[in-house]
Amino acid sequence: MTVEISRRNFLFASAALSGGLYLGLSPEPVTAAEAGQLNAFVVITPENRIRIMAPNPEVGQGIRTSLPMVIAEELDADWATVEIVPTIADAKVYGRQVAGGSQAMPTHYENMRRVGAAARAMIVQAAATAWGVPVAELTTRGAMVMHGQRRAPYGQFAAAAAALPAPDPASVKVKDPKDFRLIGTFQTGVNNRTIVAGKQGYGIDAVVPGMIHAAFHKSGVQGAKVKSANLDAVKAQAGVRDAFIVPGTDEYEGLASGVAILADTTWHAQRARSALKVEWSDSPAAFQSSAAWAKMAAEARGKAPAMPIHAAGDVGSAMTGAAKRLSATYEYPFIPHVPLEPINCTAHVVGDKVEIWAPTQNPEPGRAAVAKTLGVPPENITIHMLRVGGGFGRRLQNDYMVEAAWIARAAGRPVKLTWTREDDVTQDFLRPGGWHYLEAGLDAAGRCVAWDNHFISYGRDGKFARAAGIGPTDFPAGIVDNFRLGATVLPLIHTTGFLRAPANNAFGFVTQGFIDELAHAAGKDPLDFRREFLGPARIIGDPNARGSYNTGRMRAVLDKAAAMAGWGRKLPARQGMGIAFHFSHLGYFANVIEVAVSPAGDVKVVKIWVAGDIGRQIVNPAGALNQVQGSVLDALGACRNHAVTFADGAVEQRNFGDLPLIRMDEVPPIEVAMLTPDYAVTGLGEPAYPAVAPALANAIFAATGVRLRKLPFDLTQLKA
Repeated sequence: MTVEISRRNFLFASAALSGGLYLGLSPEPVTAAEAGQLNAFVVITPENRIRIMAPNPEVGQGIRTSLPMVIAEELDADWATVEIVPTIADAKVYGRQVAGGSQAMPTHYENMRRVGAAARAMIVQAAATAWGVPVAELTTRGAMVMHGQRRAPYGQFAAAAAALPAPDPASVKVKDPKDFRLIGTFQTGVNNRTIVAGKQGYGIDAVVPGMIHAAFHKSGVQGAKVKSANLDAVKAQAGVRDAFIVPGTDEYEGLASGVAILADTTWHAQRARSALKVEWSDSPAAFQSSAAWAKMAAEARGKAPAMPIHAAGDVGSAMTGAAKRLSATYEYPFIPHVPLEPINCTAHVVGDKVEIWAPTQNPEPGRAAVAKTLGVPPENITIHMLRVGGGFGRRLQNDYMVEAAWIARAAGRPVKLTWTREDDVTQDFLRPGGWHYLEAGLDAAGRCVAWDNHFISYGRDGKFARAAGIGPTDFPAGIVDNFRLGATVLPLIHTTGFLRAPANNAFGFVTQGFIDELAHAAGKDPLDFRREFLGPARIIGDPNARGSYNTGRMRAVLDKAAAMAGWGRKLPARQGMGIAFHFSHLGYFANVIEVAVSPAGDVKVVKIWVAGDIGRQIVNPAGALNQVQGSVLDALGACRNHAVTFADGAVEQRNFGDLPLIRMDEVPPIEVAMLTPDYAVTGLGEPAYPAVAPALANAIFAATGVRLRKLPFDLTQLKA
């Protein structure tokens, strides 16, 4: 596709995952009134104020700081005076606006460098023309242009620069990284002060003139529809303005059926729910039961997997010839996202025009879903991406956006929809659970010569549910010569979704726990066994594919974490160290965890050491440290406390009392080191998560001799 690039919105919103380049375009030509807007991301005023657009959803990962830092670096701006401006959702101008998959930095990094470099080149060209000197004689720093002793602010040349033809992005010169002044320095988040002061506007803080507040009551059994409800009794409650049935749609994961309550405040709307009585239709999801699924999984264990996924070598012969064989069952549950900010959305519908204020991680699918449900053109929908108070993948799904828009149209006025925590837990897109029936063979030298995994998880019509699947290239495929992986899918209707480090957040626990078992069965140190298991430095899989990984980079973080922790040092009784590594979302991470286990079975995490590799450049070390430590704490809390179970079709848990978050007094010291080998820059929101649970389980084994193979950990097994 050939696209003509306008000067005003010259290029680059982001590279699509397909490898293409999105161009930030505008139908309007540059005019004098727009002087100072150099492209879709940079505006420089005559007063030398620089505004940099932040197009990606901010969910706490710091992207509204780090991506503008990249632009500011190449622009040679004064970071202390730069204003960061969040944008609306507009893929035509800004490209892929998503917070998920740790993709923001690898997708945008090089392009944002060129955005900044191009804006700087335009300023320098305008200055050279104004001063009558060659471009090559000019230098810049701190938003100033310099020629010998002469200097002037960018703002003096911004209007003239905006009228210049946009330079070819491929020919724009970017800095040698050794010349970076901003990238690589510790910078606080651009919103930190407003957050601490309680002034940050999250989605739940949205206020629109004339809006009314809504609660939306749905069945705990997904798929059930409202047959009848005592609407008159609800409408009679204090502060309630209306109540009506939302019929819902018939398609899977469409608009759910329920009862909407409109009231003066969220408190009035939620209070009125206590008077609500609903008769629900039968749902095809009523069969869902954790006990039934466990029975199905046990029955499937003795059968061949229903879906062959990967096979290499001759596993049967290798197992028969192995000097030692080891089998184990690993199990993990459904878990919820439970972001601290409850699910919410504000919407206003006027005719076929829709305006939405949403804390979303992925606005464009939300736009499409609202357009389909309301029957309006997608281009008639404006989405304001508000700060997200935690997402972890939950807000990649935009069901709440569709609900708010439908209810707002029915209400005929702006509506702010707020879920309760109970809504959040029972209606979540849960991380799927699963079982792994593993067997491996070791030769006489203690090397792993065979690996067999019968994986059981959930889905529909013989296909994995969202985020439940395992791939043919997932580790340790390609490492063990005789390798077999097959799967069986149990029936599921409840919604599932991506949770921080999707799939890997469970697979890391399974593979690294079992590898630890193999190390002990082989009579080898767990670190030495892992180094041998990885073998020489090489690329596993197609080097051009996202799932390929470099065993050399994996060994490097493994060795670094071990060195940081002083691996192998003698510890007191009932104290131990565990080690684990994992490759996920293009990042390499290894953890060492030290624990002390009391005779009563209480586990104290003494310290955690983390080594990571996400490529040659850490844009903002402060943000990187926050991301790594946040991932570690998320994983610690989940592996000790989180499990969602089902009975009679519905989720049994309701609130934080059932799913406690990690507490401040449980947070251990976390030491982080980042390696920076010369590879492309990748993301950091997720890859530090998967190695935590196995490192903790392996440390507990080292301290007690008890092997924990099920999440969340049952610490009652650890009593002396």
